[in-house]
Amino acid sequence: MYNLTVYSVILLIFATSSEESKTVNFTQCFIDVKNNSIQTSNTSGLRYNNGTGNISRKDICSATAITMDACVTWCGEGQEPFDWSLFSQEFAAWLLPYLALISQLPFGARSMVDNFMSALLTVGSPTLAGYSLILNLLDARWLNERLPTRSLRNTVVRVLSSLQQVPLRVHPGDTAFFESLVVLPENDRWWSTFYESLHHTHTWSIASATSIIWVIVAYLLTVADSLSNVADHINASGQGTGSVWLWLLPIVVGWLVLAPTCDYARVNHAYNRANEYIVIAGTPRNSMKPCPGLEVDPKGDDLSSPDEARTPPVFYYSRALSWSHTVYIISLFYDTAWSRARNCRPVSTEFQWKTVDNGDVHDDNRRGSRDDVVGYCQPRRNLDKIRWAPGIFSRMILASLLALAMQWGTTGAAIITEWFTPTTTLGCRSLAYLIYGALATLTWFLLVLSSLLAYYARPDFGSAIPRRYKQPALFISHFLRWVGVSLAVVNAVGIVTVSVFQYANVFDRCYCNSNALTQGWNTAIEIIIPLPADLSLASSAWIGGFALASLSSLFFVGFIYLLVDSLPSQ
Repeated sequence: MYNLTVYSVILLIFATSSEESKTVNFTQCFIDVKNNSIQTSNTSGLRYNNGTGNISRKDICSATAITMDACVTWCGEGQEPFDWSLFSQEFAAWLLPYLALISQLPFGARSMVDNFMSALLTVGSPTLAGYSLILNLLDARWLNERLPTRSLRNTVVRVLSSLQQVPLRVHPGDTAFFESLVVLPENDRWWSTFYESLHHTHTWSIASATSIIWVIVAYLLTVADSLSNVADHINASGQGTGSVWLWLLPIVVGWLVLAPTCDYARVNHAYNRANEYIVIAGTPRNSMKPCPGLEVDPKGDDLSSPDEARTPPVFYYSRALSWSHTVYIISLFYDTAWSRARNCRPVSTEFQWKTVDNGDVHDDNRRGSRDDVVGYCQPRRNLDKIRWAPGIFSRMILASLLALAMQWGTTGAAIITEWFTPTTTLGCRSLAYLIYGALATLTWFLLVLSSLLAYYARPDFGSAIPRRYKQPALFISHFLRWVGVSLAVVNAVGIVTVSVFQYANVFDRCYCNSNALTQGWNTAIEIIIPLPADLSLASSAWIGGFALASLSSLFFVGFIYLLVDSLPSQ
């Protein structure tokens, strides 16, 4: 995000330097318009703040607004002069804390490019970031309720939930690689070793807590300060940018609460270390051979999308379908094994069931030949016909609604703030925030749709579906993904640039300070002197925007804390 800020500052320098000779003093310009009206007895360029004209010569001094034509004619099309002291104060108070908070997002990809792209995706589409976060939470909660309660169950659930940020695959079959993990008691060590090696998560630290406190305190203090000086620099106030960036706070808090395991190097190290202890039924132990029964780093056609292999959690949207399908298949094997254990059926038919005092399953009951192991946990259902995990679409819908509520709660607050700031209705600032929210939502929609099509196009999805139907779906998926990512990058650069331009008075010009976007050029006016009623309306809108953005963020965080106790314990 440092590069985005530098880019925006370069644009700012270019914009301000190119118009240095065209800067406008609207106060002096308004005086010139009034003096010309007095001299010529022509008051067509003067208006009251409510837009009414027909101002008599004796009432010229009471005029508080000018028409769009008069503004361009007498003031020009330039902006108010750049004020460095105002810019630095507004930038440091409103935007800088958020840019610093971006560093607390979970990264951990195998390359810096993927980490940078995850930051761009998050800033470019808070909807996508919120969707991935909530869906991650709901899927982990579903898994915690899905597997049967047994002694090893907690370790298995912890491992599988820790693998939400990798393209997890399961490969059952006659070789009994995966079935051995489920049945053989010697592989309990495989699961426990895997979990112990994974148990290093992105969670709370002094740095993260300090960054969050800094954002909250800075936001509250700047809101209080701006409300006490509404009339001062009203068009350069950061109220709108403060609200439009507030989504970042619940996103960072949410990931810190969930503590995802997203370090690619650590996951692969833990996987390789666990494989040193794997035992395959009917096969001599070979610690140098990986376990193909459960795979964490598939290659080639086994990936439905390149984003699926990118470990930063914002990319979870691309692997939610495959991950939930994989763990559902795994749960079916455990369901079958535990069902037969409850009926006191040992793995090998050559031995009798042995009981233990603590009610657990004796290790001897879990041993047998390769065919015994495969048959013992083989689900009764035809696995090839299972295309979706149960409840995945309801979880996707709930995650979408919560993400959209957060996105438009904060973006809508920014739009309201600027809409009711004189001159009221839609202007350049509120339009910029509206475009930001719309592009963020469109990015989320395109990327989620691309993940559905990519999953449909996987070779193992519906083997009866002809390949000629899957190829177009895969092509459309890739196209939608590229369009969505491109929109996110443009949107991320755009919102940083808009925020910087807001503090630099770039929007403080005739067109942007008027209501020309909604009233049209001929009837548009620009309020030069806000009246007490205008300031009161703006103050109320700022308070309302602050409340809407804050409540949206609190609701999002509250939902996470409401369900966090039902997640697998770490």
